[in-house]
Amino acid sequence: MTCRRLVLPVLCLLLAVLGTAGQAQAVGYRYWSFWDRNSTADTADTADTWVYATQGPSTARPSDGDVQGFRFSVSEDSKASAKPRGAADFATICAKTPAREGSKRVGLVLDFGTTADAPSGSTPPRPRTACARIDDDATTADALAAVAKPLRYDTNALLCAIAGYPTTGCGEPVADDRPKAKASPGEEAEANSKPGNGDENGGPSVGLLAGIAAVAALGAAAVWQARRRRD
Repeated sequence: MTCRRLVLPVLCLLLAVLGTAGQAQAVGYRYWSFWDRNSTADTADTADTWVYATQGPSTARPSDGDVQGFRFSVSEDSKASAKPRGAADFATICAKTPAREGSKRVGLVLDFGTTADAPSGSTPPRPRTACARIDDDATTADALAAVAKPLRYDTNALLCAIAGYPTTGCGEPVADDRPKAKASPGEEAEANSKPGNGDENGGPSVGLLAGIAAVAALGAAAVWQARRRRD
C-alpha cells in the first residue's frame, strides 16, 4: 500500500522517524584512524589541530617537519572518529633528532585509545610520540615501520596494529551496546567535551523523542479529521 491518502503520509512519516530512532544504536568499527597535524592551527586548542588524512599511510608522503597521528578507537565513520590526544609539536617530538641531508624527520603521535574501545581482554598502552628519520621519498608507513614495530596489516592493506596493538582483530564491527569500561578522569573530560545526539545510555535523544511525539499527534489529528469528513 502506498502513502496516497491524507492519513497515510503522516503515518509513513511517523514510521520513518521511528526507524531513525532504531538506528540510534548503530554499529561502529574498531580501527586505527590516521590524521595530519595542521601546523597553521592554534596549538592551544589541540582538538582543532588534527585533520583526518585523505590518504592511507602506505601512500601518504609527509615532508620534513610534518606531524602525523594515529588513534585507535571505535567509531561509525571518519566524522565521528576520535582524534589523537596530546599537544606535542614537531620541535618537541624531534628535539633529539637532528636534521640530516638526504633524509626527513616526521613526528608521530601514537594514541592507543581508551579501555572502553579496547578489544575484550586487552589493555591499551599509554599514548606516546616518536620521531622517525626516513628517506626523502618514504611514506608514513615507512615512518611507522622505523619507530613502531611490529605492524600488522590485513590482505587489503588496512593497518590493523601498531607496536603490536591490538594483537587480534582488524576493523571489526562493534555493537553500540558493548560494555563500557570506566574511563580515566582525562578520558571522561574528553568525552564530556563532545556534543552528543543521544542520552547517556546510548538511546534516542530527547529531541528525537519529542519529534516522534509531535508526529504521532499529527497522525492522530489527521485520523480524527478524516473520520469527521466521512461522517
